[in-house]
Amino acid sequence: MAISSATQPDVSVIVPTYNRCEILRVALDSLMNQERAGLNYEVIVVDNNSKDETRNTIGEVIRSFNCDNLVYCFEAKQGVSYARNTGIATARAPILAFADDDIRPASDWVASIHEAFKSFPEVDCIGGKVLPDPGTEFPAWLTTHHWTPLALLDFGDKPIKLDVQNGPGLISANLAVRASVFEEVGSFQPQLQRVKDGIGSMEDYEFEMRLATAKKQIMYLPQLVVYAHVFEERLTKAYHRRWYCGHGRFYARMRHEVFESSKARVLDVPGHLYRRTWSHMLNWLKYRLTNTGDLEFQQELQIQFFWGFFRERFADRRNVLEMTPR
Repeated sequence: MAISSATQPDVSVIVPTYNRCEILRVALDSLMNQERAGLNYEVIVVDNNSKDETRNTIGEVIRSFNCDNLVYCFEAKQGVSYARNTGIATARAPILAFADDDIRPASDWVASIHEAFKSFPEVDCIGGKVLPDPGTEFPAWLTTHHWTPLALLDFGDKPIKLDVQNGPGLISANLAVRASVFEEVGSFQPQLQRVKDGIGSMEDYEFEMRLATAKKQIMYLPQLVVYAHVFEERLTKAYHRRWYCGHGRFYARMRHEVFESSKARVLDVPGHLYRRTWSHMLNWLKYRLTNTGDLEFQQELQIQFFWGFFRERFADRRNVLEMTPR
């Protein structure tokens, strides 16, 4: 059942995309084949300055499904936050769901989001599992401990009300928010965004931290399931090293008051981060000497995080000194 332009949808699904027309087609086919049962929804694809056949691909899907609930938008400002914010401004529903262009949602994904907000009226933001496509072949070292750089998530099979200020949060590949919340806390922050194929960004986590500060409730629901395509380059240790270094860089940019709470600072880096990294270095050496490869790599990644954080703060400090009149 397609929706007309005069009918307000129950859910707006926002999908930013950049130069992934082939895999985008898989995501859109799944989104157009959702179980409806009287549910009206729209899918807003935000083309973030793609140079491939993205626009033609969306047109082909519209013709294939003979639908008018698939909306094409263009956002020339490069970055996923700009794209998501354009989708938010375009959306017409009271519930906004976010997905990536490399996911394939379960057939009841949209319906489950709509039902969840009815079942939990006190909750403002929900999300669920982001699982690898069945058949993904992982190298032996890449266990679930290394899922974060792959944008995969599985907190188990029970609903959980999350405290993102003291624990993990949701990811925007499978996220839904009441539209009214954006009017209160604002939208996604471009200074923390992923641009093109950049990695390690923090825009979704920072948004959830603002939700928590505003006393909004965030909930993990295991029935919300999407499957993600895991690109081959992400199955390498080199990618994971880059991701943690980039993650540290964006953490430095975010300057969250809880993380920055140490009174002791050296070169504008909190003292607790030096202490934590020294512990990781000692553990790295211990695991290297005992030939415990997986544990050694986990410690190395935390050192990469520190290196990215330190480099960002050092660059900031140098820029300030260069701008200071002499």
